[in-house]
Amino acid sequence: MSEQDATDIPSISQMIGGGGGALAVRMNIIVTEAVPGRVVATMPVEGNTQPFGLLHGGASAVLAESLGSIAGALHAGPDRMVVGVDLSCTHHRAVRTGLVTGVATPLHEGQTVATYHITITDEHDHLVCTARLTCLLRKFPRG
Repeated sequence: MSEQDATDIPSISQMIGGGGGALAVRMNIIVTEAVPGRVVATMPVEGNTQPFGLLHGGASAVLAESLGSIAGALHAGPDRMVVGVDLSCTHHRAVRTGLVTGVATPLHEGQTVATYHITITDEHDHLVCTARLTCLLRKFPRG
């Protein structure tokens, strides 16, 4: 990891307002709720599909990691950064159209490690994907 000045690292409000980063913005992820203990966002299926027209599993992973990272940043506070170190996704149902909604809730929030459970559902509240993200909480590097 290269060292950066803390001013180059997005604030929590920038993460939330920007959907969780440049990739999340490109995928049209919209954060609708972000409070300690719960982060919610939507993502359109259209534009995030694999060649057969189904929601791409990688898109679900991006949504899950974005939500878990925002949840981790809310827990960590402004003096620490969050780095995802493990992501596991199980895909339960195919989706071809509409929006999916992801919800991240904590499984463990410690001083150096935080783990989040993320569920992704379709517009009919059918479970599409479950994920677990573990994050390392680090002090910002001094440059």
